[in-house]
Amino acid sequence: MPQLDFQNPYILLLILPVVFLFWLSRKRRGTSIRFSSLGFIGSEGRKPSRRVVLYPLLNILKLIIIVVIIVALARPRFGRQEEKIYTEGVDIMLVFDVSSSMKAEDFKPKNRIEAAKVVAEEFIEGRTNDQIGLVVFAAKSFTQCPLTIDYGIVINFLKQTYIGMIEDGTAIGTAIGTAVNRLRHSKAKSKVIVLLTDGINNRGEIDPITAAKLAKAMNIKIYTIGMGKRGYALYPVEDPIFGKRYVKMPVEIDEKTLGQVASITGGQYFRATDENKLREIYKQIDEMEKTKIEVQKFVRYKELFPQLIGLAAILLFILFILENTYLRKLP
Repeated sequence: MPQLDFQNPYILLLILPVVFLFWLSRKRRGTSIRFSSLGFIGSEGRKPSRRVVLYPLLNILKLIIIVVIIVALARPRFGRQEEKIYTEGVDIMLVFDVSSSMKAEDFKPKNRIEAAKVVAEEFIEGRTNDQIGLVVFAAKSFTQCPLTIDYGIVINFLKQTYIGMIEDGTAIGTAIGTAVNRLRHSKAKSKVIVLLTDGINNRGEIDPITAAKLAKAMNIKIYTIGMGKRGYALYPVEDPIFGKRYVKMPVEIDEKTLGQVASITGGQYFRATDENKLREIYKQIDEMEKTKIEVQKFVRYKELFPQLIGLAAILLFILFILENTYLRKLP
């Protein structure tokens, strides 16, 4: 919003005595003098001429000129406040385990993969000014969505993620390597990998510790999340005779390795045992990796002094013309 201020506001106080002196002079001029009637020469009841009516306006014009000059000397200016926003975004690669063990239904009413997708979507929607990408893995890994600021695209690719899209297995080290490869050319000040898995590394050409050291060398921080209840979880299987049934499967998460991966890169390991805990973990990561936003406010001013002086000059010229032509006062 435009704002008006004065560099020399105290000069405006001169307007009060000027207006007072003008009022005082008008009052003195208005003093009446008694005189005999001039009716005998036929002037009684005659309307004053237009010049006589307009003549007092010259004094009002003089007052306006003086006031305009005083306001100009007070140096008025219009200011418009503007902001420059500098952001230090965070580039984030979400790394998702889509191995068959993610079918386990210990995250009621959903299985692990569906619960993870719901919470990850909430995390994505809560970010601003960050690039986010998605890597999925099982026995192999690939980039499901490259880094982008278009969160709608990331969420769309996340929804298209499903168990069975990759050969079964758990290649945690390879998944980290794929995410690191996507982040290595990033110019963001902060680069982060959020890796979610429910198993133990058993496939791939690179082990998780070596991949973590590679990430550290490229200044990439890794947060690891082990997903699954402790003990046993119900796992659905398709029986050709009885149809779908559930079997108890032990929950095996290599927490030691996941903790080392996080520690090597300066990140942190979390264990999610239900959907609420998983949501809380993503919230903690969101708080730890906040985008830095610096707002610089400044005001652009436009000086009104030249315009006011110009207006006073025009009014002074009009006054001069009127006093020497139409409203000229004869001695």
